[in-house]
Amino acid sequence: MEHGDMAWMLISSAMVLLMTPGLAFFYAGMTKRKNAVNTIMSSALALGLASVLWVLIGFSLSFSGDNGGFIGNLNWFCLNFNDLKDTSYAAPNTLAFAIFQMMFAIITPALITGAIVERMRFSSLFIFVALWSVLVYYPMAHMVWGGGFLMKLGAVDFAGGNVVHITSGISALVLAMLLGKRKNYGRISYHPHNVPMVFLGAALLWFGWFGFNGGSAGAANALAAHAFMTTNTSAAAAMLSWMLIERVKDGRPTLVGASTGLVVGLVAITPGSGFVPIWAALVIGALASPISYFFISVVKSKLGYDDALDVFGCHGVGGIWGGIATGLFAEKSINPAAQWNGLVFGDTQLFLRQLAAIGVAVVMAVAGTLIAAGIAKLCTGNLRVERKDEDIGLDITEHGEPGYPAFNGMD
Repeated sequence: MEHGDMAWMLISSAMVLLMTPGLAFFYAGMTKRKNAVNTIMSSALALGLASVLWVLIGFSLSFSGDNGGFIGNLNWFCLNFNDLKDTSYAAPNTLAFAIFQMMFAIITPALITGAIVERMRFSSLFIFVALWSVLVYYPMAHMVWGGGFLMKLGAVDFAGGNVVHITSGISALVLAMLLGKRKNYGRISYHPHNVPMVFLGAALLWFGWFGFNGGSAGAANALAAHAFMTTNTSAAAAMLSWMLIERVKDGRPTLVGASTGLVVGLVAITPGSGFVPIWAALVIGALASPISYFFISVVKSKLGYDDALDVFGCHGVGGIWGGIATGLFAEKSINPAAQWNGLVFGDTQLFLRQLAAIGVAVVMAVAGTLIAAGIAKLCTGNLRVERKDEDIGLDITEHGEPGYPAFNGMD
């Protein structure tokens, strides 16, 4: 066992875990004051629930055996392997790999919650997250990384464009549509209640993403360094691109916009961070912001759905662009896990397989979300809180715990 690789994987795992509290601050800063605690709790929920599920069945269903190229088995129930010596996966040992992958299983359902803030019952969300993990996340992780059919097809996803961002973004859109719009959506303006908190969360996400992408190399090696640099480059390019859009459109850039842009850049580079050249990361990030901005500012208003914090526009659309961009710019010389070069280098094979993998992720997310939400509704009676609870705020009605107890004004 290489001790340097083990150290890097454990540090990367801790960095990815920090992303979920970062996400909680990022989301909470953009909500109303009376819903800040509930928004943070929605991410905190994933820290506990997804961790326990991962140990019980998640890792096994994702990475143990293979059933039809779709899902694993339960041979590793409760991590039933020699946790010191088993090296079934390329990471330093299987336990280190399981720890690292657990952090992805935690943040992915947490991402969904940004679309449904201020209106979903916490009990319904609890059931939904558990079911969604089993129905969507574990099968996708197996298909892409655990020896399933997308892996065998030759589609590549270095750190979770399909598994994390497309599934969560599409699921967020579907769940938001099932819940319906917030009570006053379209009649009043919604503004972030704490802009510094938004940037704090985005900065924690940026920091943690170096573990997210760099750790996906599975070792402390040159590929990890490459993924580290492409990650930062795309985030920076996307942030500047978003600021430019706001400057041209509104006459001035905003901190919320810069924070959103850098996150979109991180999302877009995720699937290709260990496959594309560094110059391509500039292109991917610079184009990610206008693509996402168009869906948030134009498509969302045209279709009228209430994706409260634009999870679909950032993660769904950004993840899809990232998967396509990987098919455009990937180079076998950077990472031989890619069997073909990207389309810009004259080969169509990888590009077509990337499109197929994106389609599978979309179908899985839609179907799994509908099933998980339907069962959650049967268990709790209703996915959504009562209208009067929306008026009071979910911090009080769902948790009895105001985030700002000294605040007595109108929200």
